[in-house]
Amino acid sequence: MTRTDPYDVPRPDARLHFGVFFQGVNHWTIWSDPASGSQIDPGSFRKVALTAERGLFDAFFLGDGLRLRETDGHIHDLDVAGRPDSLAQLAALAAVTHRIGLVSTSNTTFNEPADLAHRLASLDLLSQGRAGWNVVTTDNAWTGANFRRGGFLDHADRYTRAEGFLTVARAIWDGWAPGAVSESTEARAWSVPGTIGRVRAAGEQFDVDLVPALPRSRQGHPVIFQAGDSPTGRDFAARNADVIFSAHGQDFADALGFAEDIRRRLRAAGRPEDALRILPATEIVIGATEKEAEEKARWVRLEQVTPATALAVASRLWNIDLSERDADGPLPAEDPVVEENTGAFGSARVADPHGVVATWRARAEANGWSLRETVIELGPQRGHVGTASGLADTFAHWVRHGALDGFNVSPYLIPDGLDDIVDLLVPELQERGVYRTAYTGTTLREHLELPAG
Repeated sequence: MTRTDPYDVPRPDARLHFGVFFQGVNHWTIWSDPASGSQIDPGSFRKVALTAERGLFDAFFLGDGLRLRETDGHIHDLDVAGRPDSLAQLAALAAVTHRIGLVSTSNTTFNEPADLAHRLASLDLLSQGRAGWNVVTTDNAWTGANFRRGGFLDHADRYTRAEGFLTVARAIWDGWAPGAVSESTEARAWSVPGTIGRVRAAGEQFDVDLVPALPRSRQGHPVIFQAGDSPTGRDFAARNADVIFSAHGQDFADALGFAEDIRRRLRAAGRPEDALRILPATEIVIGATEKEAEEKARWVRLEQVTPATALAVASRLWNIDLSERDADGPLPAEDPVVEENTGAFGSARVADPHGVVATWRARAEANGWSLRETVIELGPQRGHVGTASGLADTFAHWVRHGALDGFNVSPYLIPDGLDDIVDLLVPELQERGVYRTAYTGTTLREHLELPAG
């Protein structure tokens, strides 16, 4: 029997959307557990994508990186290393999946629109309208060192370039008019004259002059995702994106405040309030009981934040090499070293390290925490913990009150980390009427209930 909540009236017909984020390089994926599989074996990608498709997820999402993460010239060797090119990997997955969307993170700072737009359009056609593009910018010179222009862009310039990049890409995707291909074998030319337009864009960032080589896909063109959380990033998303990722998926009031802010920005940009889907990143831990779920979540955190990882996290906060310290001992007595971020490092510096350290010290002293315990308790918190039934009630409440449209789920184990969600949580959501029981469309836009691009 479908459960109803009399308070869930603002969006009674809203449905929850799920994506899966195959992270690649990070320490959140528990690579040291015997149940963990390879992060670069094609079979791992295939297993995660097919499990997500079995669970009727909207999208399989791949991060991308033009260089391994590092700080002060040292590779993060505690991370899971290995990222195939996202577009190549997604093209391979298009051949073994049938419905799930395929989203590539591709950088606008060190790519060029003529090339990237063509590759994204190729994926969209190969997958028959299932492609998405997570539009990201890069703010560091350690990546730029491998590119002709080198260096890095200031924050405002990054979004100026990204918006211009996206404008050119859309012009390329829209270059073919409907009916551009001749229907008769007796026509004088393969394409109908005047139906394929030339794209020209010349300016400080780009110099493009081309005739697009591909027609529009079944969904029009790739779905645009964006993840910037600054005011500039939010405005960019409100003007341009179909989906926004966020870090506002832990607390209901925070999530609702973020959603309302995005809706205000959508109105200011002249777009409808429902033009953009909000999918915070999350990690989901499920147990048969609340106690079992909490115990499982504790195990997950201990595996994610090993002693070496705790010291690495603290080293970045203090900006001091703490790798030889005792992670089970006290917090460092030194004050953090504050330096200007020159863009040369792979990990962004903390905005207010003195304030964060003061909070950590106060909480650690009050609770008797070691350095590692402090990182576990006060470091980035990533997800939702509970029974499948309890989580379904929570998620139904959130989506029906407009706090979000769904989640982009990061499994803590690869390739089997989605099994509990698909086998236990999805049926509970379906029972409450907040999750699809079958795919009703074939394109990513249709899954997300978005208009054609």
